[in-house]
Amino acid sequence: MKIGFLHSLIRKDEKLILTEFEKHSDVEVVMIDDRDLIFHLDKDKFDFDVVLERCINHSRALHALKLFETAGVKCVNTSKVATICGDKLLTSIALKNHQVPQPELKIAFTEESALKAIEEMSYPVVLKPAVGSWGRLLSKINDKDAAEAILEHKTVLGSYHHSIFYIQKYIDKKGRDIRSFVVGDECIACIYRTSPHWITNTARGGVATNCPVTPELAQISVQAAKAVGGGIVAIDLFETGQGLLVNEVNYTMEFKNSIAPTGVDIPKKIVDYVLKIARGE
Repeated sequence: MKIGFLHSLIRKDEKLILTEFEKHSDVEVVMIDDRDLIFHLDKDKFDFDVVLERCINHSRALHALKLFETAGVKCVNTSKVATICGDKLLTSIALKNHQVPQPELKIAFTEESALKAIEEMSYPVVLKPAVGSWGRLLSKINDKDAAEAILEHKTVLGSYHHSIFYIQKYIDKKGRDIRSFVVGDECIACIYRTSPHWITNTARGGVATNCPVTPELAQISVQAAKAVGGGIVAIDLFETGQGLLVNEVNYTMEFKNSIAPTGVDIPKKIVDYVLKIARGE
């Protein structure tokens, strides 16, 4: 069995997955550095049973997955999942279409309409780039002065990704949120991410502790994973008085800080799933 390992830098997460693959003597892992890749659309032929995507750069990951699939190679995750999860608006639409609860959301295309949407929603709100990760370039907006300043800055200085105003109602999460990990049809583990800052991502200093996988958590996590196309994903959730709300779904999940607190062998779960897909099960 031959596995293509599509990557950028080899971080601790990737090292853990590669170590797990080494336990399978019948599996050959071929490293595919996205910085060296060249595709020939009409002539590409690959003998991989499956390609596992572990890129850092979203655009490289998305287009490489699509090109491998065009050449007939199965990919984990699929380009469909990467497309949806890589764009917060597309994720929100997928969640809505599958009746997965999420925070109140408004979308606008100009400074004027965005300000009107924010005022209608009432402060505070969170402004996010449609494409982005690791809790970067998020803005919590508490009043009109801040809204006007941030909207102007995004319009004047922003790239294409900042031309769409993704406005989410701020959820007071009391210093923590939940990240759940779904592999296939199973929610394998959950962590609390705790921080005194309103952004609780572990990439921004949030501390991971074990969160029990309750039936409610498992159900909404698997439901959210299926909404975006399934596979190997991580879901960020808020606890509210009205129940759990899905904030985001991530398709190249990072897990290195979650193995110890949960006691779950996440790399093994990932590799077992990839080999299952390679076998066509």
